[in-house]
Amino acid sequence: MNASLKKVTRADTEKMDGADPIAHLRDRFTLPEGDIYLDGNSLGALPLGVMERLERAVLKEWGQGLIRSWNDADWYPAPQRAAAAIARLIGAGADEVIVCDSTSVNLFKVLIGALRMRKDRKIIVSEIGNFPTDVYINAEAAKIMGCELRCVMPEEVEQAIEDAGENLAAVQLTHVHYKTGRVYDMAGITKRVQELGGLAIWDLAHSAGALPVDLNACNADFAIGCGYKYLNGGPGAPAFVFVAKRHIEAMNQPLPGWHGHAEPFAFTQTYKPHPGIDRMLTGTASQLATLALETALKVFEDVDMNVLRQKNMALGDLFIALAEQELGGMGFNLASPKDPKARGSQVSLTHENGYAIMQAVIARGVVGDFRAPDILRFGFAAPYVRYVDIWDAVAHIRDVMETTEWKRPEFNERRAVT
Repeated sequence: MNASLKKVTRADTEKMDGADPIAHLRDRFTLPEGDIYLDGNSLGALPLGVMERLERAVLKEWGQGLIRSWNDADWYPAPQRAAAAIARLIGAGADEVIVCDSTSVNLFKVLIGALRMRKDRKIIVSEIGNFPTDVYINAEAAKIMGCELRCVMPEEVEQAIEDAGENLAAVQLTHVHYKTGRVYDMAGITKRVQELGGLAIWDLAHSAGALPVDLNACNADFAIGCGYKYLNGGPGAPAFVFVAKRHIEAMNQPLPGWHGHAEPFAFTQTYKPHPGIDRMLTGTASQLATLALETALKVFEDVDMNVLRQKNMALGDLFIALAEQELGGMGFNLASPKDPKARGSQVSLTHENGYAIMQAVIARGVVGDFRAPDILRFGFAAPYVRYVDIWDAVAHIRDVMETTEWKRPEFNERRAVT
């Protein structure tokens, strides 16, 4: 990593914070005193109001209202309300998004549904290095539907699409790569997939709430995403699924459940799918989790995603500049694109001792995470990460390296969650 020409000082980052047009959003979160939280790309921070909403739901609505609260407290349409808030962030109609299940389950539903829509085509294209659950679901769907899964390197995706030609059924990619933060050209890839007669499925786990996604402008077919990363819905929060309006009637998803029925409370023995996006539902929502996500999404009600995007690009640029300035000769390399437009809201470094280094940094209150084999991952949730946090984080990393603190035995002992 090359040294920067102009040395960045902590005072410089304090000035950047003073000019930040969305600095006030930090006050909408509960953040541990003294921590620098750079892992919002894995688990978002706790928004104010969520605890109070859950307390009311548990003590009053469940504790006192009991089953009446499905109607009296308006529990039943919570998945649709949360979905409408997400739809605004991903460039979709409220009638094209529903909150339910997990990203894995939703990917299975849309992938099988897409393959049923292209039953005479037999090739699925995805990426080597895609998030493992995506690859597992792709492989199982290919097995179930008698298709061939072609996983290729990121730079080979476009050629693999061309090679599949008229036999291309679906392309499934993660918009922002979970390790490197690299961003795919959603509009361009979707256009070419559709020109060949295939369907494009996008995983927005590292995009929704961080980037100004516009699914309808890209003419996307399907998308799924996570509720607990940049959307701050809490650990294991419900996911969401998008089906373009033009595809809803043809979407024959493989997990029909009573909440996806056209008349769930008719309790008929024959399944009749809901005419709208609700057909993507299966069973009863995890109500407390859905209410937490719905409340968390209020953080974004007045946020311009383009302004937020400008900040997270600037935070990433600052981190890279400081890493070059402060960490040269220490064995770190940049794993993320240097071009901010080609990078999501994170920066990843590689180091052969990355796991131990990250544990030592976390012990100091600078919270990032590690992804095997050698990735130190730092996420920049623009609503609550400050520029001065970036300066302080890199200073801690430098100190951990200079003092060889990372060599301590407790930092080299692998824990279950990395």
